[in-house]
Amino acid sequence: MALGGITASVVDGKLEYDYTDKNAESKAKGSDLGYDQFLQLLCAEMQYQDPLEPTSNTDYVAQLATFSQLEASLAQTETLQSDMANNLVGKEVIMKVEDQNGNKTFVEGTVDYVMYQDGEIYLSINDGLYPLADLDTVADSKYYDAVALAKTFKSMVSTFPDVDNITAAYKGAVDEVRELYDGMTDYERRFVDEDTLNAFEAIELRVNELYNAQEAEKGETEGTEETGSEETGKIEETEGTEGTEGTEETEGTDQEDTTDQTEDIE
Repeated sequence: MALGGITASVVDGKLEYDYTDKNAESKAKGSDLGYDQFLQLLCAEMQYQDPLEPTSNTDYVAQLATFSQLEASLAQTETLQSDMANNLVGKEVIMKVEDQNGNKTFVEGTVDYVMYQDGEIYLSINDGLYPLADLDTVADSKYYDAVALAKTFKSMVSTFPDVDNITAAYKGAVDEVRELYDGMTDYERRFVDEDTLNAFEAIELRVNELYNAQEAEKGETEGTEETGSEETGKIEETEGTEGTEGTEETEGTDQEDTTDQTEDIE
């Protein structure tokens, strides 16, 4: 028997509530029955019931009441889902989505708005629409910021070479990472991976050692140059003094010779 896209078989004068929808390949047994479909099945059951064992009116009323309760429950569920989706606007969420290859990936972002389309609820995140059913995590903004900082810290540390190959040239970059970590609150530091932190501290220690050694060597070089300059100045000063003394002695001798010659003439 077929009624309006619904097929049903009669067993012992009663209908089985299996049905097929022409608009879908397969559906759960009775899961998508609407109120109209239920009434059609109920009328068909009344029409094709076994006249020797007819279904009582009480059974019909019980079936109708059960379906009404189910329909009300489904409507309430839809209302709750709608309210939940509306309350997610402005919240930080993580969506668990599946790509074309069946791989699970995560999308993080802020819910911009909610869209209702073809009976489905979609969340707008990062300019993309995702079904509400893909919702994995709703995060507080404080939590989300802490996780984002921890990821940034880990990403910055990953750009450094290992301890054996690090050089003093990374001093500035290491100081930036240290400034980022020191600026975190205790709550935010809880999300920093311990292995990443240990790796950074080892790199920081090595870079500081290399930098200090480099600065010390530079200081020694500058000190040597200053000492050489002072010695050169002293030598020049000594030569100048000796030259002055020699000149004075010569002038004195010339004066004495001139005086002696004057006396002999007289």
